[in-house]
Amino acid sequence: MRHFVRQNARFFLLATGAALALRLLFIFRFPGVTTDSFVYGDIAKNWLQQGIYGLSGTPDVSPTYIRLPGYPAFLAWVFAIFGMEHYRAVLLLQMFIDVATGFIIADIARRTISSRAVKATFLLSVLCPFLATYAAAALTETLEIFFTALALDLAIVGLENLNTDSPRIAPWGACGGAVAAAILLRPDGGLLLVGTGVYLAWRIARKRDYAAGIRSLAVLVVVALAPLIPWTVRNLHTLHRFQPLAPRYANEEDQFVSAGFNKWVKTWTMDYASVEEIYWPVPGEPIDISKLPNRAFDSEQQRAETISALTDYNRELHITPELDTRFMALATQRIHHAPLRYYLWLPLLRIADMWLRPRTETLPADTRWWEFNDEPKWSTLAIGLGVVGLFYVGAAVAGLARGKPIPYLGLFVTFVVLRSAFLATLENPEPRYTLECYPVVILLASAYFAVSGKDAP
Repeated sequence: MRHFVRQNARFFLLATGAALALRLLFIFRFPGVTTDSFVYGDIAKNWLQQGIYGLSGTPDVSPTYIRLPGYPAFLAWVFAIFGMEHYRAVLLLQMFIDVATGFIIADIARRTISSRAVKATFLLSVLCPFLATYAAAALTETLEIFFTALALDLAIVGLENLNTDSPRIAPWGACGGAVAAAILLRPDGGLLLVGTGVYLAWRIARKRDYAAGIRSLAVLVVVALAPLIPWTVRNLHTLHRFQPLAPRYANEEDQFVSAGFNKWVKTWTMDYASVEEIYWPVPGEPIDISKLPNRAFDSEQQRAETISALTDYNRELHITPELDTRFMALATQRIHHAPLRYYLWLPLLRIADMWLRPRTETLPADTRWWEFNDEPKWSTLAIGLGVVGLFYVGAAVAGLARGKPIPYLGLFVTFVVLRSAFLATLENPEPRYTLECYPVVILLASAYFAVSGKDAP
């Protein structure tokens, strides 16, 4: 890859310059420092100043496990060098990490498609507006995507090495390290380990190279999971809780989780607009009941019961156990009335929304872009980003269908399918959750544009 970059230095310099300019535009015009950013930042600050991995309270810092230590560690490192709560430095550093991701995806294309696909892959990576917008957000996405791409690239190195006479386990140790980093950033990074492990196990069974294959799989799993041991021990020792990852709803041990409300939301939600308007405001903010779609009711009686429950919530801006029981009863009724809707159709629609909707969640554009009630420039931006998203997904599908063999295609497809299936189970279909799949999307899209490739092993 280094030799190829040196040979095409002018191209890569110009493309990198354009990539940096795009990200600087988002960093200075639309910086994304959100509520979640401040949660991560508070943990990082307390870790640095107090030596406690915890959240600020009254009067003391309280130890916590609601976030895995990957991103707080990154923030703490940046704060220690550039100053406490210097989020601009965080975003600028993420800008360079995001561009580095483009080089990694390009290397995967070189290994699996052809050297002619490298330039297309790099351009699709570094000029992707969706990756650029999250480089300008103090959230886990940029680092998660980087380590996902790195793990896939190292997995390809390990798989190529298994085809030699003297296979080494070093590439699988490095791959496990990248997977470990992804897991420490977000719990769903574990899907990367599952997908890679499943594909490697299939390859072992197919090639019947049991000794080298099982040794490689063992190294991958051990290295990937080893960093969770001290985290789990810390949670047991400090908080007396067996918590190897982070809680599904980022809740403390004594914090009430409104399981009934969450399940009720899951019986009708299918798009990101509902997440912003109904799911996120709870608790603490009123819900605009008029925003509730008709698909949230199966009968007039159920409509009345739902409106009554939401009205009671708006009065207190808090879900009590009694109110949560009412939402659970509504959810049970709806699932019993239409089980296929709950278990099949809505999950499929949530997947489609996460993959295909305009990715404007970090921008000022109206979430209900299809109503065209926004300023013309933001409506135009939403439509433009929607077209760009369709281009990426469409090009990836075309690359997959073009018939040219792509080595280790099963690894990429397994990861995307597993991640999409997992995301279908969530009640909050946020488009950012599919960005971890974009290294694969970009790779497949570049396969469509590549003039020639190499045969699969």
